[in-house]
Amino acid sequence: MLATAQAQSFAGYHNSHYAGIYGVLSNPASAAGSRYKWDVNIIGADVKGGNTYASFPKDVLFNFPDSFRRNDNYFLDTAATRKQNGWGTAEVLMPSALYAIDEKQSVAFTWRIRSAANGGNINPKTANFFGLDFPNPRFDGNHYSIDYGAASVHMWNEFGFTYARVIKDDMIHRWKAGATLKYLSGIAAGYGVVKDANFTLNSRTSGTIGSGTMHYAYNMDADHWEEPYMRNYKLFENPGVGLDIGMIYEWRPDADGFGSYGNNDSYNPDADEYKVRIGVSVTDIGGIMYDKSNVSADLDLTSENINPNELKVKKKESLQQYGRRLNQLFTPLERKDKFYMTLPTALHVMADYNIDGRFFVNANAVVAITSGKSDYSKTYMMTQLQVTPRFDSKHFGAYLPLVINKNGQADAGVGIRIGPLLIGSNSIFSNLFRQRIDHADAFVALRVIPIHFNRKERGSGGGRKGQLGCPTNL
Repeated sequence: MLATAQAQSFAGYHNSHYAGIYGVLSNPASAAGSRYKWDVNIIGADVKGGNTYASFPKDVLFNFPDSFRRNDNYFLDTAATRKQNGWGTAEVLMPSALYAIDEKQSVAFTWRIRSAANGGNINPKTANFFGLDFPNPRFDGNHYSIDYGAASVHMWNEFGFTYARVIKDDMIHRWKAGATLKYLSGIAAGYGVVKDANFTLNSRTSGTIGSGTMHYAYNMDADHWEEPYMRNYKLFENPGVGLDIGMIYEWRPDADGFGSYGNNDSYNPDADEYKVRIGVSVTDIGGIMYDKSNVSADLDLTSENINPNELKVKKKESLQQYGRRLNQLFTPLERKDKFYMTLPTALHVMADYNIDGRFFVNANAVVAITSGKSDYSKTYMMTQLQVTPRFDSKHFGAYLPLVINKNGQADAGVGIRIGPLLIGSNSIFSNLFRQRIDHADAFVALRVIPIHFNRKERGSGGGRKGQLGCPTNL
């Protein structure tokens, strides 16, 4: 089962004042007054996956089995009481760059390849019906229902063009605003929704569906995918437009106005001279229009007698072949020829507290805006709350993200920044102490940033004498 797509990329680090180009991904306003005069990303990757129904021994992460056997390679939470969900996401930040025009304004270019999958909303009784050796005679004569069950997947390319600036500054109060306009190109997309379904298993070879509809579609290009799969990656097909907007407020009780990038013209000591920083942004507004494959359909599922085995995907059966067979089992409804795949639009709210110029505490909430039932074709963010204590200096940073998501899953992780290298996971600590895991994540990034070891620049978290926070930097 799939559910909430992705939370946020490079979480824990993305709200650091050293995040540079990576801060732009969650709030474009962070580019203004950046620590760095310039910041070039070489490559970065963030991968997440998980669910609430199935768990796996930890060695599966490093020794993937040829086949999965229940109660051996995986275990189901058959006693669960809440609806079951799951998610998966992968993102690669390709070569990208940020450039500070001056201390007030910056521009950035980002290139991302993104994929997300989500779905679920299945009650435990129905999850067990399909998860325990479907069709299973032990469930004969029982009645089941799905009020709204959904799954979707999306893979797309994204070019982002960011402009950010300080819009007001009176030395104590500083306001920043920014926007990222994104050119999108779709690679693959699909969705499936079952609504208002009621059904009964009569036997292993007979079932009755009293009511319900199914709506599914995927893009026409997927019927013609080639191997190797990278041949299907095309930059300018299925175009779309996206937008991120954001604002940041900084309270600077001990600051004295703008700093400068200094003699080396690459490092802004003024960037962390705030006591409190608050940010609000909305990301991933927009989407991509696709042509539906010929087998995409809207179906009335009502059937007096259907063989449940016919609903299973057969060995070596393609998506197109399965769709054609499925369409013959049920009554077709009127359908449209295109679908609009909505991006995972989300609201981000952040507060950052500067303890002494080296130690900070950040709180960040992500709220999914597109996770409702009004639109079938979408992916959406994971609603979650995260608190991250961190140590930040010019060449080294350590981050301890503590996260709880909408499914009630709590995690503790770690991120490490050493010069241009970043590596981490939001769940590594908590997963170390779990016998079995149902979700995991990891991220890594490599950048080219200004690195100078000028002794005159050390101190005050990169700041100046007499201003907020005076400990010596590493």
